[in-house]
Amino acid sequence: MPRPSPSRRTFLKTSAAAGAALAAPGFLRARNANEKLNIAIIGSGGRGAANLNGVAGENIVALCDVSTAAVEKAAEKHKSARKFTDFRKVFDHAKDFDAVVVSTCEHTHAFATLLALQHGKHVYCEKPLTHNIAEARIIREAAAKTKLATQMGTQIHAEDNYRRVVELIQTGAIGPVREVHVWVSRAWGLQSAEDAKANKDIVYVTERPKDDVKPPADLDWNLWLGPVADRPFSPIYVPGPKWYRWWEFGNGTMSDLGSHWNDLPFWALKLKAPTAVEASGPKPHPEIAPASMQATYEFPARGEMPAVKMTWHQGSYRPPQWTEKKIPQWGSGVLFVGDKGMLLSEYFKHVLLPEKQFAEFVRPKPFIEKSRGHYAEWVHACKTGAPTTCNFEYAGWLTESNHLGNVAFRAGKRLEWDAAKMKATNCPEADAFIHREYRKGWKLA
Repeated sequence: MPRPSPSRRTFLKTSAAAGAALAAPGFLRARNANEKLNIAIIGSGGRGAANLNGVAGENIVALCDVSTAAVEKAAEKHKSARKFTDFRKVFDHAKDFDAVVVSTCEHTHAFATLLALQHGKHVYCEKPLTHNIAEARIIREAAAKTKLATQMGTQIHAEDNYRRVVELIQTGAIGPVREVHVWVSRAWGLQSAEDAKANKDIVYVTERPKDDVKPPADLDWNLWLGPVADRPFSPIYVPGPKWYRWWEFGNGTMSDLGSHWNDLPFWALKLKAPTAVEASGPKPHPEIAPASMQATYEFPARGEMPAVKMTWHQGSYRPPQWTEKKIPQWGSGVLFVGDKGMLLSEYFKHVLLPEKQFAEFVRPKPFIEKSRGHYAEWVHACKTGAPTTCNFEYAGWLTESNHLGNVAFRAGKRLEWDAAKMKATNCPEADAFIHREYRKGWKLA
């Protein structure tokens, strides 16, 4: 976890001796928690605008976005900030800032984040942390070599409801948990036109567009593509989040909402790496993520916690307890099935089931501290070395697991997973979905 920063000379000397190439922690000028951070914003529109608002109480010294319109909009409130379109050039002025907020599209998260870590800057990165498993491993391991404050944008993690659920599960309110179901009602991605309309998808598409449309005047399309092979612009990709259904740019609902909903069982059950994953759904499309699918993970025992199966249900899929109407018909939720009962939760409420059985239940005294706020937690950590709850160690494993569900879906078979080797031991063809090739001029190193 983050600690007070050493001097740059001491850190580099230590790192060199250890073979590390990462720079010193960035917040060296401040003397106390009341002084403001100097922050560079990479990705200023869309989610970037929301994240900018979350840290706007600090000094915003740089604004970057591939859309000049997004930068100019953000600059209306932060008039003294430098303006950029290429995030790589932001680091030519690294001495001017202490921390970075990364809110680009998913396919460039890792590139901006790794640059920040290498320059000794604290990092807040929007979810999902990276585009694939290999990138998540690179970022997690790079962060582990530093004393930087890191946080992934799983804002719901800061809410009280999740804390109370974690306390109930970890104090044995429903007994040992051997089964978990997570479901989300959002159905965006590959589906019929009728289903897309019924599911209120923001765009309907079944194949890569072949027409060559001129990009908007304010958009640097080449920079937006980043490490992805060149292709003509189409409004089917931008503005976001249209892009997230395309495997080249995102990973569909699994990596997006999975970051929020799978977070709860990961936290409560102390999950890390599964040993096997199996997925089902429609025939995989080579370019577009599905609107509906499901994936079942097998996690080994953790200390006194028994082995557990966690199933992700997306779109039209639901757990059997839901379809059989044995539980409240919530549109999205997390269901913990224990030896002594069940716990059903969503973002802001939860219930112990059967309710009659728990009518006289005495809840444990809260032992997880109230969050000062998801953004505030990270800012405080940058200044003081205090821990963050969605740091890249935790978020890296969560991201890997979410991506692994998609890997199993795309590979079309049950995967026996060796986390240490980052290999599906029974499915070498899965490697193509664990790593990716970058176009010339882009590398993650």
